[in-house]
Amino acid sequence: MKLKSLFFIRREERWPALFVLALLVVLNALVVARYYADFTPLRDSYWGVIVRKFYISGFDPITYDVVSQWSAKYNVYRHPLLAFFMFVPYLLNQGLMWLTGINCAVFVVALMLVVSGFYSFVFLRRICRELAGCSNIDATLLSVLCFSFAYVLLSAAVPDHFIMSMAVLLLTLWLTGRKMKSRNRFTIGQTILLFVLTAGISLNNGLKTFLAALFTNGRRFFAPKYLLLAVLVPAALMWLFARWEYRTFVWPQEMARKELSAKRTAERKQRDMKAFADTTSIKDTARQQAAFKAEQARKARQKEKAKQEKPWNKHAGKPIAKGEFSRWTDISTPRWPSTVENLFGESIQLHQKHLLQDVLRSQRPVIVGYDWVLNYVVEGVLLLLFAGGIIAGWRKRLLWVALSWFALDMLLHVGLGFGLNEVYIMAAHWLFVIPVAISFLFARLSGTWQKTLRAVVAALTAYLLIYNISLLVQFLFL
Repeated sequence: MKLKSLFFIRREERWPALFVLALLVVLNALVVARYYADFTPLRDSYWGVIVRKFYISGFDPITYDVVSQWSAKYNVYRHPLLAFFMFVPYLLNQGLMWLTGINCAVFVVALMLVVSGFYSFVFLRRICRELAGCSNIDATLLSVLCFSFAYVLLSAAVPDHFIMSMAVLLLTLWLTGRKMKSRNRFTIGQTILLFVLTAGISLNNGLKTFLAALFTNGRRFFAPKYLLLAVLVPAALMWLFARWEYRTFVWPQEMARKELSAKRTAERKQRDMKAFADTTSIKDTARQQAAFKAEQARKARQKEKAKQEKPWNKHAGKPIAKGEFSRWTDISTPRWPSTVENLFGESIQLHQKHLLQDVLRSQRPVIVGYDWVLNYVVEGVLLLLFAGGIIAGWRKRLLWVALSWFALDMLLHVGLGFGLNEVYIMAAHWLFVIPVAISFLFARLSGTWQKTLRAVVAALTAYLLIYNISLLVQFLFL
Protein backbone atom coordinates (compact mmCIF):
# COMPACT_ATOMS: atom_id res chain seq x y z
CA MET A 1 0.00 0.00 0.00
CA LYS A 2 1.11 3.56 -0.64
CA LEU A 3 1.87 5.69 2.41
CA LYS A 4 -0.83 8.12 1.31
CA SER A 5 -3.53 5.46 1.55
CA LEU A 6 -2.22 4.44 4.98
CA PHE A 7 -2.26 7.86 6.59
CA PHE A 8 -4.69 9.94 4.51
CA ILE A 9 -7.83 10.73 6.50
CA ARG A 10 -10.93 9.79 4.54
CA ARG A 11 -14.10 11.84 4.35
CA GLU A 12 -16.14 9.66 6.74
CA GLU A 13 -13.27 9.62 9.24
CA ARG A 14 -12.76 13.37 9.49
CA TRP A 15 -15.31 14.45 12.10
CA PRO A 16 -14.73 11.51 14.48
CA ALA A 17 -10.96 11.92 14.07
CA LEU A 18 -11.25 15.65 14.73
CA PHE A 19 -13.12 14.97 17.98
CA VAL A 20 -10.43 12.56 19.18
CA LEU A 21 -7.68 14.92 18.03
CA ALA A 22 -9.20 17.71 20.14
CA LEU A 23 -9.44 15.36 23.13
CA LEU A 24 -5.81 14.31 22.77
CA VAL A 25 -4.60 17.90 22.41
CA VAL A 26 -6.45 18.94 25.56
CA LEU A 27 -5.11 15.98 27.59
CA ASN A 28 -1.54 16.63 26.48
CA ALA A 29 -1.94 20.35 27.16
CA LEU A 30 -2.96 19.50 30.74
CA VAL A 31 0.15 17.37 31.26
CA VAL A 32 2.43 19.96 29.62
CA ALA A 33 0.95 22.70 31.81
CA ARG A 34 1.58 20.62 34.94
CA TYR A 35 5.28 20.08 34.18
CA TYR A 36 6.15 23.16 32.13
CA ALA A 37 7.83 25.08 34.95
CA ASP A 38 9.94 22.11 36.06
CA PHE A 39 11.03 20.64 32.74
CA THR A 40 11.54 23.59 30.36
CA PRO A 41 14.54 25.37 31.97
CA LEU A 42 17.86 24.48 30.32
CA ARG A 43 20.11 22.33 32.52
CA ASP A 44 23.39 20.45 32.34
CA SER A 45 21.51 17.28 33.30
CA TYR A 46 17.76 16.64 33.18
CA TRP A 47 17.47 13.10 34.57
CA GLY A 48 17.38 13.95 38.27
CA VAL A 49 14.67 16.60 38.07
CA ILE A 50 12.55 14.62 35.60
CA VAL A 51 12.57 11.43 37.69
CA ARG A 52 11.98 13.36 40.91
CA LYS A 53 9.18 15.60 39.65
CA PHE A 54 7.21 13.46 37.17
CA TYR A 55 4.43 11.50 38.83
CA ILE A 56 1.45 9.97 37.05
CA SER A 57 0.71 6.42 38.20
CA GLY A 58 3.57 4.04 37.32
CA PHE A 59 4.51 5.61 33.99
CA ASP A 60 8.19 6.31 33.31
CA PRO A 61 9.29 9.75 32.04
CA ILE A 62 12.39 8.35 30.34
CA THR A 63 11.36 9.78 26.96
CA TYR A 64 11.54 13.35 28.32
CA ASP A 65 15.18 12.75 29.24
CA VAL A 66 16.11 10.96 25.99
CA VAL A 67 14.59 13.78 23.91
CA SER A 68 16.43 16.32 26.09
CA GLN A 69 19.86 14.62 26.14
CA TRP A 70 20.02 11.56 23.92
CA SER A 71 21.21 8.32 25.51
CA ALA A 72 20.14 4.66 25.57
CA LYS A 73 18.21 5.10 28.82
CA TYR A 74 15.46 2.55 28.07
CA ASN A 75 15.84 -1.10 29.03
CA VAL A 76 17.55 -2.24 25.84
CA TYR A 77 16.26 -5.82 26.02
CA ARG A 78 12.62 -4.73 26.26
CA HIS A 79 12.90 -1.67 23.96
CA PRO A 80 15.87 -2.37 21.67
CA LEU A 81 15.31 0.39 19.08
CA LEU A 82 13.22 2.90 21.03
CA ALA A 83 16.14 5.18 21.90
CA PHE A 84 17.14 5.28 18.22
CA PHE A 85 13.54 6.03 17.19
CA MET A 86 13.83 9.05 19.52
CA PHE A 87 16.95 10.43 17.85
CA VAL A 88 15.06 12.57 15.31
CA PRO A 89 12.76 14.04 18.03
CA TYR A 90 15.94 14.73 20.03
CA LEU A 91 17.45 16.62 17.07
CA LEU A 92 14.19 18.55 16.65
CA ASN A 93 14.31 19.49 20.32
CA GLN A 94 17.92 20.63 20.01
CA GLY A 95 16.87 22.98 17.22
CA LEU A 96 13.95 24.29 19.27
CA MET A 97 16.24 24.79 22.28
CA TRP A 98 18.50 26.95 20.12
CA LEU A 99 15.56 28.98 18.80
CA THR A 100 13.55 29.41 22.03
CA GLY A 101 16.08 29.19 24.86
CA ILE A 102 14.04 26.55 26.70
CA ASN A 103 13.90 22.76 26.71
CA CYS A 104 10.97 21.90 24.44
CA ALA A 105 10.98 18.15 25.19
CA VAL A 106 7.50 18.33 26.73
CA PHE A 107 6.14 19.80 23.49
CA VAL A 108 8.00 17.43 21.17
CA VAL A 109 6.89 14.39 23.17
CA ALA A 110 3.31 15.70 23.31
CA LEU A 111 3.31 15.98 19.51
CA MET A 112 4.45 12.35 19.18
CA LEU A 113 1.77 11.21 21.62
CA VAL A 114 -0.99 13.12 19.85
CA VAL A 115 0.01 11.71 16.44
CA SER A 116 0.27 8.16 17.83
CA GLY A 117 -3.09 8.42 19.59
CA PHE A 118 -4.74 9.99 16.56
CA TYR A 119 -3.68 7.22 14.19
CA SER A 120 -4.46 4.56 16.80
CA PHE A 121 -8.05 5.82 16.64
CA VAL A 122 -8.04 5.93 12.83
CA PHE A 123 -6.64 2.40 12.43
CA LEU A 124 -9.02 0.97 15.06
CA ARG A 125 -11.98 2.59 13.34
CA ARG A 126 -10.93 1.16 9.98
CA ILE A 127 -10.65 -2.32 11.51
CA CYS A 128 -14.19 -2.09 12.88
CA ARG A 129 -15.61 -0.48 9.73
CA GLU A 130 -13.83 -2.22 6.85
CA LEU A 131 -12.87 -5.59 8.28
CA ALA A 132 -15.47 -6.43 10.91
CA GLY A 133 -18.27 -4.92 8.84
CA CYS A 134 -19.70 -2.39 11.31
CA SER A 135 -21.73 0.59 10.20
CA ASN A 136 -20.10 4.00 10.17
CA ILE A 137 -21.70 5.08 13.45
CA ASP A 138 -20.91 1.81 15.24
CA ALA A 139 -17.26 1.84 14.16
CA THR A 140 -16.95 5.39 15.45
CA LEU A 141 -18.69 4.51 18.71
CA LEU A 142 -16.43 1.53 19.39
CA SER A 143 -13.29 3.52 18.62
CA VAL A 144 -14.34 6.30 21.00
CA LEU A 145 -15.16 3.61 23.57
CA CYS A 146 -11.54 2.46 23.38
CA PHE A 147 -10.36 6.02 24.02
CA SER A 148 -12.67 6.32 27.02
CA PHE A 149 -10.70 3.56 28.78
CA ALA A 150 -8.59 5.11 31.55
CA TYR A 151 -5.18 3.85 30.56
CA VAL A 152 -5.67 4.43 26.86
CA LEU A 153 -6.40 8.06 27.68
CA LEU A 154 -3.39 8.22 29.99
CA SER A 155 -1.07 6.42 27.58
CA ALA A 156 -1.88 9.08 24.99
CA ALA A 157 -0.75 11.88 27.33
CA VAL A 158 2.24 10.57 29.33
CA PRO A 159 5.87 10.31 28.13
CA ASP A 160 6.00 6.54 27.87
CA HIS A 161 5.99 4.18 24.88
CA PHE A 162 2.58 2.53 25.22
CA ILE A 163 0.50 4.65 22.84
CA MET A 164 3.25 4.29 20.22
CA SER A 165 3.03 0.52 20.64
CA MET A 166 -0.74 0.72 20.29
CA ALA A 167 -0.45 2.69 17.04
CA VAL A 168 1.93 0.22 15.35
CA LEU A 169 0.00 -2.80 16.65
CA LEU A 170 -3.29 -1.46 15.27
CA LEU A 171 -1.55 -0.64 11.99
CA THR A 172 -0.31 -4.25 11.90
CA LEU A 173 -3.76 -5.62 12.71
CA TRP A 174 -5.40 -3.47 10.03
CA LEU A 175 -2.86 -4.55 7.41
CA THR A 176 -3.34 -8.16 8.51
CA GLY A 177 -7.09 -7.90 7.99
CA ARG A 178 -6.63 -6.36 4.56
CA LYS A 179 -4.29 -9.19 3.57
CA MET A 180 -6.82 -11.76 4.76
CA LYS A 181 -9.68 -10.02 2.99
CA SER A 182 -7.82 -9.88 -0.33
CA ARG A 183 -6.38 -13.41 0.17
CA ASN A 184 -2.82 -12.09 -0.02
CA ARG A 185 0.16 -12.96 2.16
CA PHE A 186 2.80 -10.95 3.96
CA THR A 187 6.02 -10.80 2.01
CA ILE A 188 9.40 -11.21 3.67
CA GLY A 189 10.11 -7.49 3.41
CA GLN A 190 6.73 -6.48 4.85
CA THR A 191 7.14 -8.86 7.78
CA ILE A 192 10.62 -7.57 8.56
CA LEU A 193 9.45 -3.93 8.43
CA LEU A 194 6.51 -4.55 10.77
CA PHE A 195 8.72 -6.60 13.10
CA VAL A 196 11.28 -3.81 13.32
CA LEU A 197 8.56 -1.26 14.10
CA THR A 198 6.75 -3.34 16.71
CA ALA A 199 9.68 -5.14 18.34
CA GLY A 200 11.85 -2.03 18.20
CA ILE A 201 9.42 -0.22 20.47
CA SER A 202 8.69 -3.21 22.74
CA LEU A 203 10.25 -6.60 22.08
CA ASN A 204 7.21 -8.74 22.99
CA ASN A 205 5.18 -6.86 20.37
CA GLY A 206 7.43 -8.38 17.73
CA LEU A 207 5.93 -11.76 18.63
CA LYS A 208 2.54 -10.31 17.74
CA THR A 209 3.81 -9.46 14.28
CA PHE A 210 4.89 -13.08 13.82
CA LEU A 211 1.48 -14.30 15.06
CA ALA A 212 -0.22 -12.01 12.53
CA ALA A 213 2.01 -13.41 9.77
CA LEU A 214 1.28 -16.98 10.91
CA PHE A 215 -2.50 -16.53 10.68
CA THR A 216 -2.21 -14.65 7.39
CA ASN A 217 0.29 -16.85 5.56
CA GLY A 218 -0.86 -20.16 7.03
CA ARG A 219 1.38 -23.11 6.19
CA ARG A 220 3.57 -20.90 4.01
CA PHE A 221 4.76 -19.24 7.22
CA PHE A 222 6.85 -22.40 7.76
CA ALA A 223 8.35 -22.40 4.27
CA PRO A 224 12.14 -22.55 4.83
CA LYS A 225 12.91 -19.33 2.98
CA TYR A 226 10.19 -17.28 4.72
CA LEU A 227 10.80 -18.78 8.18
CA LEU A 228 14.53 -18.15 7.92
CA LEU A 229 14.58 -14.68 6.33
CA ALA A 230 11.38 -13.15 7.76
CA VAL A 231 11.37 -14.67 11.25
CA LEU A 232 14.55 -16.33 12.51
CA VAL A 233 17.17 -13.97 11.08
CA PRO A 234 15.35 -10.71 12.07
CA ALA A 235 14.69 -12.06 15.58
CA ALA A 236 18.33 -13.10 16.00
CA LEU A 237 19.61 -9.78 14.65
CA MET A 238 17.29 -7.84 16.96
CA TRP A 239 18.57 -9.79 19.95
CA LEU A 240 22.21 -9.37 18.92
CA PHE A 241 21.62 -5.65 18.43
CA ALA A 242 20.15 -5.41 21.95
CA ARG A 243 23.23 -7.18 23.36
CA TRP A 244 25.53 -4.81 21.43
CA GLU A 245 23.50 -1.82 22.60
CA TYR A 246 23.84 -2.97 26.20
CA ARG A 247 27.60 -3.50 25.99
CA THR A 248 28.17 -0.23 24.13
CA PHE A 249 25.87 2.22 25.94
CA VAL A 250 24.61 0.69 29.19
CA TRP A 251 27.44 -1.44 30.61
CA PRO A 252 30.08 1.37 30.74
CA GLN A 253 27.64 3.64 32.57
CA GLU A 254 26.71 0.90 35.03
CA MET A 255 30.39 0.21 35.77
CA ALA A 256 31.08 3.93 36.24
CA ARG A 257 28.17 4.22 38.68
CA LYS A 258 29.38 1.16 40.63
CA GLU A 259 32.92 2.52 40.86
CA LEU A 260 31.65 5.90 42.02
CA SER A 261 29.37 4.24 44.57
CA ALA A 262 32.20 2.06 45.88
CA LYS A 263 34.46 5.11 46.17
CA ARG A 264 31.83 7.10 48.08
CA THR A 265 31.14 4.12 50.36
CA ALA A 266 34.84 3.78 51.19
CA GLU A 267 35.16 7.51 51.87
CA ARG A 268 32.07 7.49 54.07
CA LYS A 269 33.37 4.48 55.98
CA GLN A 270 36.65 6.29 56.66
CA ARG A 271 34.82 9.38 57.90
CA ASP A 272 32.56 7.29 60.12
CA MET A 273 35.55 5.41 61.55
CA LYS A 274 37.36 8.66 62.32
CA ALA A 275 34.26 10.13 63.99
CA PHE A 276 33.80 6.91 65.99
CA ALA A 277 37.44 6.92 67.13
CA ASP A 278 37.19 10.59 68.19
CA THR A 279 34.09 10.04 70.32
CA THR A 280 34.53 6.53 71.79
CA SER A 281 36.12 5.91 75.20
CA ILE A 282 37.78 2.76 73.83
CA LYS A 283 41.49 3.42 73.34
CA ASP A 284 42.71 0.02 72.10
CA THR A 285 42.84 0.07 68.27
CA ALA A 286 41.75 -3.56 67.82
CA ARG A 287 38.80 -3.11 70.19
CA GLN A 288 37.91 0.12 68.39
CA GLN A 289 37.82 -1.71 65.06
CA ALA A 290 35.65 -4.51 66.49
CA ALA A 291 33.23 -2.06 68.11
CA PHE A 292 33.04 0.00 64.92
CA LYS A 293 32.28 -3.10 62.81
CA ALA A 294 29.55 -4.14 65.27
CA GLU A 295 28.01 -0.67 65.09
CA GLN A 296 28.17 -0.66 61.29
CA ALA A 297 26.50 -4.10 61.16
CA ARG A 298 23.69 -2.86 63.43
CA LYS A 299 23.12 0.19 61.21
CA ALA A 300 23.16 -2.01 58.09
CA ARG A 301 20.46 -4.27 59.58
CA GLN A 302 18.33 -1.23 60.42
CA LYS A 303 18.87 0.19 56.95
CA GLU A 304 17.92 -3.11 55.28
CA LYS A 305 14.80 -3.40 57.46
CA ALA A 306 13.75 0.14 56.52
CA LYS A 307 14.53 -0.61 52.88
CA GLN A 308 12.20 -3.61 52.88
CA GLU A 309 9.36 -1.33 54.01
CA LYS A 310 9.85 1.00 51.06
CA PRO A 311 7.12 0.74 48.37
CA TRP A 312 9.45 -0.52 45.65
CA ASN A 313 10.29 -3.53 47.84
CA LYS A 314 7.09 -3.90 49.85
CA HIS A 315 4.84 -3.89 46.78
CA ALA A 316 7.13 -5.82 44.45
CA GLY A 317 6.12 -9.42 43.83
CA LYS A 318 8.38 -12.37 44.53
CA PRO A 319 10.12 -13.48 41.30
CA ILE A 320 10.56 -17.07 40.17
CA ALA A 321 14.32 -16.52 40.37
CA LYS A 322 16.75 -13.60 40.42
CA GLY A 323 18.29 -14.09 37.00
CA GLU A 324 18.69 -11.46 34.30
CA PHE A 325 15.13 -11.98 32.99
CA SER A 326 13.45 -14.23 35.59
CA ARG A 327 13.61 -11.34 38.08
CA TRP A 328 10.85 -9.66 36.06
CA THR A 329 8.39 -12.45 36.97
CA ASP A 330 6.00 -12.44 39.94
CA ILE A 331 4.57 -15.49 41.72
CA SER A 332 3.28 -13.81 44.89
CA THR A 333 0.84 -11.11 43.71
CA PRO A 334 -2.70 -12.59 43.89
CA ARG A 335 -4.13 -13.25 40.43
CA TRP A 336 -7.89 -13.00 40.92
CA PRO A 337 -7.96 -9.65 42.82
CA SER A 338 -5.40 -8.27 40.36
CA THR A 339 -7.59 -9.32 37.45
CA VAL A 340 -10.73 -7.73 38.91
CA GLU A 341 -9.27 -4.52 40.33
CA ASN A 342 -6.30 -3.88 38.06
CA LEU A 343 -6.34 -5.80 34.78
CA PHE A 344 -10.01 -5.16 33.91
CA GLY A 345 -10.52 -2.57 36.65
CA GLU A 346 -8.00 0.26 36.84
CA SER A 347 -7.10 -0.22 33.16
CA ILE A 348 -10.64 0.84 32.22
CA GLN A 349 -11.88 2.87 35.21
CA LEU A 350 -9.66 4.84 37.58
CA HIS A 351 -10.05 4.05 41.28
CA GLN A 352 -11.32 6.86 43.47
CA LYS A 353 -8.95 6.00 46.34
CA HIS A 354 -5.18 6.39 45.84
CA LEU A 355 -5.95 8.16 42.57
CA LEU A 356 -3.13 7.59 40.05
CA GLN A 357 -0.57 6.95 42.78
CA ASP A 358 2.51 4.94 41.88
CA VAL A 359 2.45 1.57 43.63
CA LEU A 360 6.28 1.56 43.66
CA ARG A 361 6.70 5.12 44.98
CA SER A 362 3.79 5.63 47.35
CA GLN A 363 1.79 3.75 49.93
CA ARG A 364 -0.84 2.78 47.35
CA PRO A 365 -1.63 -0.90 47.91
CA VAL A 366 -1.31 -3.28 44.96
CA ILE A 367 -5.03 -4.07 45.29
CA VAL A 368 -7.45 -1.14 45.64
CA GLY A 369 -11.23 -1.51 45.62
CA TYR A 370 -13.82 0.82 44.10
CA ASP A 371 -16.14 2.94 46.24
CA TRP A 372 -19.15 2.36 43.99
CA VAL A 373 -20.90 -0.85 42.99
CA LEU A 374 -21.52 0.83 39.62
CA ASN A 375 -17.83 0.43 38.75
CA TYR A 376 -18.09 -3.34 39.06
CA VAL A 377 -21.33 -3.34 37.06
CA VAL A 378 -19.63 -1.43 34.23
CA GLU A 379 -16.69 -3.84 34.31
CA GLY A 380 -19.04 -6.83 34.20
CA VAL A 381 -21.07 -5.43 31.27
CA LEU A 382 -17.91 -4.75 29.25
CA LEU A 383 -16.64 -8.28 29.86
CA LEU A 384 -20.02 -9.72 28.80
CA LEU A 385 -19.88 -7.68 25.60
CA PHE A 386 -16.30 -8.86 25.06
CA ALA A 387 -17.39 -12.47 25.47
CA GLY A 388 -20.36 -11.89 23.14
CA GLY A 389 -18.04 -10.44 20.52
CA ILE A 390 -15.76 -13.48 20.74
CA ILE A 391 -18.71 -15.81 20.23
CA ALA A 392 -20.09 -13.74 17.33
CA GLY A 393 -16.75 -13.53 15.53
CA TRP A 394 -15.37 -16.95 16.40
CA ARG A 395 -15.03 -17.98 12.77
CA LYS A 396 -13.16 -14.79 11.78
CA ARG A 397 -9.41 -15.21 11.44
CA LEU A 398 -8.80 -11.53 12.17
CA LEU A 399 -10.39 -11.99 15.58
CA TRP A 400 -8.15 -15.01 16.15
CA VAL A 401 -5.14 -12.78 15.53
CA ALA A 402 -6.39 -10.19 18.03
CA LEU A 403 -7.20 -12.88 20.60
CA SER A 404 -3.78 -14.50 20.15
CA TRP A 405 -2.22 -11.13 20.97
CA PHE A 406 -4.50 -10.82 23.99
CA ALA A 407 -3.57 -14.35 25.11
CA LEU A 408 0.14 -13.53 24.77
CA ASP A 409 -0.24 -10.52 27.05
CA MET A 410 -2.29 -12.51 29.56
CA LEU A 411 0.39 -15.22 29.62
CA LEU A 412 3.05 -12.58 30.14
CA HIS A 413 1.25 -10.56 32.84
CA VAL A 414 -1.13 -12.96 34.61
CA GLY A 415 0.76 -16.19 33.95
CA LEU A 416 4.39 -15.13 34.47
CA GLY A 417 3.47 -12.07 36.48
CA PHE A 418 5.49 -9.53 34.47
CA GLY A 419 4.45 -6.10 35.80
CA LEU A 420 1.43 -7.65 37.54
CA ASN A 421 1.67 -5.28 40.51
CA GLU A 422 0.94 -2.38 38.14
CA VAL A 423 -0.43 -4.27 35.14
CA TYR A 424 -2.78 -1.44 34.15
CA ILE A 425 0.02 0.79 32.83
CA MET A 426 0.52 -1.71 29.98
CA ALA A 427 -3.18 -1.80 29.06
CA ALA A 428 -2.73 0.02 25.74
CA HIS A 429 -0.97 -3.10 24.45
CA TRP A 430 -4.19 -5.13 24.58
CA LEU A 431 -7.29 -3.09 25.53
CA PHE A 432 -8.14 -2.39 21.88
CA VAL A 433 -8.97 -6.10 21.51
CA ILE A 434 -12.20 -5.50 23.46
CA PRO A 435 -13.80 -3.05 20.95
CA VAL A 436 -12.45 -5.15 18.06
CA ALA A 437 -14.29 -8.19 19.44
CA ILE A 438 -17.47 -6.19 20.09
CA SER A 439 -17.36 -4.96 16.49
CA PHE A 440 -18.05 -8.53 15.31
CA LEU A 441 -21.08 -8.61 17.61
CA PHE A 442 -22.37 -5.38 16.03
CA ALA A 443 -21.87 -6.86 12.57
CA ARG A 444 -23.76 -10.03 13.56
CA LEU A 445 -26.82 -8.32 15.06
CA SER A 446 -29.53 -6.33 13.33
CA GLY A 447 -32.75 -4.49 14.08
CA THR A 448 -33.76 -4.02 17.71
CA TRP A 449 -30.87 -6.11 19.06
CA GLN A 450 -28.33 -3.93 17.27
CA LYS A 451 -30.02 -0.72 18.43
CA THR A 452 -30.02 -1.98 22.00
CA LEU A 453 -26.33 -2.85 21.80
CA ARG A 454 -25.61 0.57 20.34
CA ALA A 455 -27.44 2.27 23.20
CA VAL A 456 -25.54 0.22 25.81
CA VAL A 457 -22.15 0.95 24.23
CA ALA A 458 -23.01 4.66 23.88
CA ALA A 459 -23.99 4.84 27.56
CA LEU A 460 -20.78 3.08 28.62
CA THR A 461 -18.69 5.38 26.43
CA ALA A 462 -20.28 8.57 27.78
CA TYR A 463 -19.97 7.37 31.38
CA LEU A 464 -16.31 6.34 31.03
CA LEU A 465 -15.32 9.58 29.29
CA ILE A 466 -16.91 11.74 31.98
CA TYR A 467 -15.76 9.56 34.87
CA ASN A 468 -12.12 9.10 33.82
CA ILE A 469 -11.50 12.61 32.50
CA SER A 470 -12.97 14.22 35.62
CA LEU A 471 -10.70 12.13 37.87
CA LEU A 472 -7.69 12.83 35.67
CA VAL A 473 -8.29 16.59 35.81
CA GLN A 474 -8.77 16.30 39.57
CA PHE A 475 -5.41 14.57 39.91
CA LEU A 476 -3.53 17.03 37.71
CA PHE A 477 -4.86 20.28 39.15
CA LEU A 478 -6.61 19.79 42.48
